[in-house]
Amino acid sequence: MSSVRQEGKDRIIFVTKEDHEAPSSAELVEEDPNDPYEERGLILPSGEINWNCPCLGGMASGPCGTEFKDAFSCFHYSKEEVKGSECLEQFRAMQECMQRYPELYPQEDEKVPQEQSSETDQTSQESASAETSELFAEICSGLPLDPLPSNRGRDPDVPHAPIRTPNLTAEEKRLALRNALRYFPPSHHATLAPEFAQELWQYGHIYMYRFCPTLHMRAYPIDQYPCRTRQAASIMLMIMNNLDPAVAQFPQELVTYGGNGQVFSNWAQFHLVMHYLSEMTEEQTLVMYSGHPMGLFPSLPSSPRAIITNGMVIPNYSSKNQYEKMFALGVSMYGQMTAGSYCYIGPQGIVHGTMLTVLNAGRRYLGSDDLRGRVLVTSGLGGMSGAQAKAAVIAGCIGVIAEVDEAPLRKRHEQGWLMEVTSSMDQCIKRIREAKSSKTPLSLGFHGNIVDLWERLLLEYERTGELLVDLGSDQTSLHNPYNGGYYPVRLSFHQANQLMTTDPNRFRTMVQESLRRQIKAINKLSDAGMFFWDYGNAFLLEAQRAGAEVEKVGGGATEFRYPSYVQHIMGDIFSLGFGPFRWVCTSGDPQDLSITDNIAATVLEEISASVNNQIRQQYNDNIRWIREAGKHKMVVGSQARILYSDQKGRVCIALAINQAIADGRVSAPVVISRDHHDVSGTDSPFRETSNVYDGSAFCADMAVQNFVGDAFRGATWVALHNGGGVGWGEVMNGGFGLLLDGSEEAAKRASLMLNWDVSNGVARRCWSGNSNAYETIQRTMEGNRQLRVTMPFPVQDERVLDRALQG
Repeated sequence: MSSVRQEGKDRIIFVTKEDHEAPSSAELVEEDPNDPYEERGLILPSGEINWNCPCLGGMASGPCGTEFKDAFSCFHYSKEEVKGSECLEQFRAMQECMQRYPELYPQEDEKVPQEQSSETDQTSQESASAETSELFAEICSGLPLDPLPSNRGRDPDVPHAPIRTPNLTAEEKRLALRNALRYFPPSHHATLAPEFAQELWQYGHIYMYRFCPTLHMRAYPIDQYPCRTRQAASIMLMIMNNLDPAVAQFPQELVTYGGNGQVFSNWAQFHLVMHYLSEMTEEQTLVMYSGHPMGLFPSLPSSPRAIITNGMVIPNYSSKNQYEKMFALGVSMYGQMTAGSYCYIGPQGIVHGTMLTVLNAGRRYLGSDDLRGRVLVTSGLGGMSGAQAKAAVIAGCIGVIAEVDEAPLRKRHEQGWLMEVTSSMDQCIKRIREAKSSKTPLSLGFHGNIVDLWERLLLEYERTGELLVDLGSDQTSLHNPYNGGYYPVRLSFHQANQLMTTDPNRFRTMVQESLRRQIKAINKLSDAGMFFWDYGNAFLLEAQRAGAEVEKVGGGATEFRYPSYVQHIMGDIFSLGFGPFRWVCTSGDPQDLSITDNIAATVLEEISASVNNQIRQQYNDNIRWIREAGKHKMVVGSQARILYSDQKGRVCIALAINQAIADGRVSAPVVISRDHHDVSGTDSPFRETSNVYDGSAFCADMAVQNFVGDAFRGATWVALHNGGGVGWGEVMNGGFGLLLDGSEEAAKRASLMLNWDVSNGVARRCWSGNSNAYETIQRTMEGNRQLRVTMPFPVQDERVLDRALQG
């Protein structure tokens, strides 16, 4: 007979020989391969992680489940030579979370002696720090030429930009190669010329993959950068965040977002920029020409440390075809908005803007703040569009997002931003109905073409009379429709990528056919009661060029059958001075971000007590956002935050953060910035300035003046771009970065520059006839006697015009 004995914490079971010989009467349940809860091991056949595996002991679903998934995913998908060596921050976040729940995550009874543990940790940290310092010294020493680094080519395990088709002549190809080789001494030309020519032939551009650094790109704490000035170090930090594989869309092609939003044109430029920044003093300015560092030039301590221009092409030659050639030649570059200005903070930025858009769309179109059970259908989960899923759930609705590329779908699902993914149209429709019925917020990714989804929604309506969609939009990269920004129906993702290079004309035809079909379905659903808006991605502009029925009868040059989100939703917010203000904690410490979150929320709460109801609603939306931001796990890359604020809020938040740095409550400097998509930063007739109706929508004085004004009012760096959002030749936009270091000088710069950065755009919108802007700039002048703006006198009697024009 068997027996059991307890010895201390151990329970010992004694089994006899007879017990072993007796056959067991237990019945084993056969495995059901169709059971979704059946154990299938930790790693699925697809290579993905099975978070339902019992081997994880429920770690993926507890209060620290998100942190556990982030850390485990980072390790599992790590491609570093020392596997997981880039995952320190994720594991640290997981550990910190578990320490907050000791009852659920008890520590082991037997611990390493504290002294030994501390020594081990210190040794490990010192080793990692020494290795990082060595790699930093390497990339900051200029181009690695002696010896040349080995040519590892493209990394097959990261996403890559679509192949470009610049259609260069034989002589232009020689020029592109000659331009690339001028970065290197002639002694290396024989080695580099053949591989650069191969890149040009194979990918349509010379990226110089050989010089892609081995250092893991991310926003390292500011003190780790080998610089003479913290201003230069802050620019380095922001550049490396833009190229972080967790942030960048195509990191090896130096594309941050939007399919072609470049940080630099090639890796030689990256090395030279890092070298210049490491040597820069406070009496030098780095001058950047479309990704190319022209050099360090003497300047004043009050001057910007970097002046960036991207795509400044003579207007008559600013066409998409010319751009493709200029980029292939290495002489110009499309910086999108915050890609080429080094100010991207991951999809968090667009999450917040999209959330505000959806909330205000509900108020305008549906007459309600309560979006439970309401369905938003859109497309795109890549760079910035990846935010749509998260924003929909935060706003409380059901977001259904179509995406043809499996990689971003998987990425957003693993991040937790997409709750569900399906490639079955029937399952997609079923889940829409279920979520509408239960009024449960849902983010559902449909792996398929958006045209198919719109046509199926129309079919369901025609069959049943049930309108399954309330709100509709689109966030495909239609500023770049024929080079990977939009994928036509009837082709798989792989087939489309092949066709766009082998037969560009046929690909163009199929894109335009798809746009016509998409609009046809949208028009019929709109007639049935759905509300659709253009998200400023050139969707309606390209649909019009494709011959789709989007014309607005009696509309102006910037008006279509459907409004842009600026015309109906965000334009009034811009005219009140509200726009996307952001900051980055350069320590990399989440605690600093938490402190600055609280500072910002407190500032807004204090200001909102003394404003009118229209402005208070915007403040309340942003207070809610900032108070819940930590819960929503928005941070990807740098420790950054965004919110929409007006002029007073931006200045007060910046000054309060600067004081917190001076007091030591925030441990390191903070970079403040904004999206170019803002009150003053962008002249874009089909987006940011589409609600300007005095004929100046196609004028770019505002964006250029903003760039210049920010430069001499204290910005650490400034940028001015051709293109961004709706595409090359369609927009001028600019941005800035400003380092807060706790000094009185930083406070003075922030106050002077931020006041200008908002007032400029409000004044221009006021002059165009916008009543919100008129009232806003009037109040601003009352608060600042040095501000004097030319105010318009509107025509009050239209008959005066009639009589004058009748002669």
